[in-house]
Amino acid sequence: MAQALVRYLCAQQTEIDGQSCGLFNGVFAIFGHGNVAGLGEAMQNVGDLLPVYRAHNEQSMAHAAIAYAKAMRRQRMMVCTTSVGPGATNMITAAALAHVNRLPVLLLPGETFANRLPDPVLQQLENFGDPTITANDCFRPVSRYWDRITRPEQLLQSLPHAMSVLTDPVDCGPVTLALPQDVQAEAYDYPESFFAPRMHRRLRTGADEHELRLAIETLSAARKPLIIAGGGVHYSAATATLAEFAGKHGIPVAETQAGKAALPWNHDCNVGAIGVTGSTAANELAAEADLIIAIGTRLQDFTTGSGLLVGKHETRLLSINAARHDLAKRGAIQLRGDAGRCLKDIDSALGKMNIDKAWLRNVNTLRTKWNAAVDTATAASGNALPSDAEVLGIVNRQFAANATVVCAAGGLPGELHKLWRSSDADSYHVEYGFSCMGYEIAGGIGVRMAHADRDVVVMIGDGSYLMLNSEIATSIALRQKLLIVVLDNRGFGCINRLQTSLGGRGYNNLLQSSYPQSGDAPNIDFAQHAASLGAQAEKVSSIGELGAALKRAQQAPRTAVVVIETDPLPSTAAGGTWWDVPVAEVSESAAVNAASKEYQAQQRKR
Repeated sequence: MAQALVRYLCAQQTEIDGQSCGLFNGVFAIFGHGNVAGLGEAMQNVGDLLPVYRAHNEQSMAHAAIAYAKAMRRQRMMVCTTSVGPGATNMITAAALAHVNRLPVLLLPGETFANRLPDPVLQQLENFGDPTITANDCFRPVSRYWDRITRPEQLLQSLPHAMSVLTDPVDCGPVTLALPQDVQAEAYDYPESFFAPRMHRRLRTGADEHELRLAIETLSAARKPLIIAGGGVHYSAATATLAEFAGKHGIPVAETQAGKAALPWNHDCNVGAIGVTGSTAANELAAEADLIIAIGTRLQDFTTGSGLLVGKHETRLLSINAARHDLAKRGAIQLRGDAGRCLKDIDSALGKMNIDKAWLRNVNTLRTKWNAAVDTATAASGNALPSDAEVLGIVNRQFAANATVVCAAGGLPGELHKLWRSSDADSYHVEYGFSCMGYEIAGGIGVRMAHADRDVVVMIGDGSYLMLNSEIATSIALRQKLLIVVLDNRGFGCINRLQTSLGGRGYNNLLQSSYPQSGDAPNIDFAQHAASLGAQAEKVSSIGELGAALKRAQQAPRTAVVVIETDPLPSTAAGGTWWDVPVAEVSESAAVNAASKEYQAQQRKR
């Protein structure tokens, strides 16, 4: 069965820019009992078609696979296989991340015995009331498709369904096939036709004529329109189409985290990030717009300002999306279909829009002001400890072209969303649907595997670094060079800022407030730690030294790490909007009571 599964995966093809290649780029594998004798044996003879990559942590190897799929715009993907028990459950966090972000990854965790003869086998989870339950049932809520293969012939039905989910523009997400170790080793006479090559092409669904007509009528009536570009613009390969459409009609474009870099930062229509971590320009325009056109976005709370910014009753919302579930949000006028195809269909029938000239002047004024605010925020302040914005400014200028920045959690994604100037569609890779600490370094490997010709710059805080850093060694072993910038603010600075802004006194986030005695907090030499994993590493003592260190890192023959201490307290004040984080209604703290009153006032606005 395991051999049949591997042979089937090798037969799956995809078409990219007119060229065919394997749908699966390879397999990340950590072997143990439950997969080493089944899948391990099957994969050792197909290395030219399905290479096997060894990692150090099951969660992080799945992160790398997911990042690869995102960087490849979901047109190619990877497989991850683990042993029974903790090896399998280590991947659950990554499965949730892929589920939230609608990204394809095939997860093949080892299972206990289908025949139950050796029960309980080592690492087996025993449910006293239901012997069919195993640890792999934990994958059910975080998988788009889940199956347990208890007979070899079940592959004939399950694998085609798995491929349909992995390649579908709407249902795309993680697929989990739990594989009992005895069934992996069983033989079955599969038909040869099962292994015939199968081509998977990007599906571009067109719009319903009635929905299209209503969308065109809505756009024709708009005087102050604003586009919000989401990740669907990238997955549809519609960035050039969007740029042409927005430029032709003079419609400003704001970007979600997943949609950022849909337009270059200096495009005349790009007004920056939208929402909680948005630019002043985009958020002011969203507040004034008479029509918001949401393209390929799931309209999560950071995008909509928890419903205060996008989805207001007085502002019309037109949603263009392949997914019915996303179209139904915020009372939108719905246009279901592929982003690129829908934009072309609209453009061919729209004619000239009658946009308010004062609106266009305001767009240009706000863009100019925001770009000046970015310059100010990212300029060196001369303070002893630089802010995150100062560091990312140096990094952005150093890697202005042919580089991809990778990040995931903490305060950095917000600063990057606001301040990073994207040069092209592949220059920005931030995982902020699940905002998963530990994604960064592993994700960098996946991005590098997808874009071997680009510099991959991983920006990571000390908190995320400490959670998952082992894949530095993997990046070196696989010769996937990363440039890692560690911003050491001595704790979880982002959540400390949130805690204090809501009236809290600030504890259990920054290291100095997390331990009974001030001297108990660990003092970690991140440069020496990275060097021990094989990286070229150095620590700089000031923002002035950072630029030269980045150049040395860029010239290094392997993964290079640059560490700089930063101030945990400041974040960019410009831009942003409300985020719904409930505050205690009753407290002994005057600061919490004041924050609660402010929270209730914002709720009333919504």
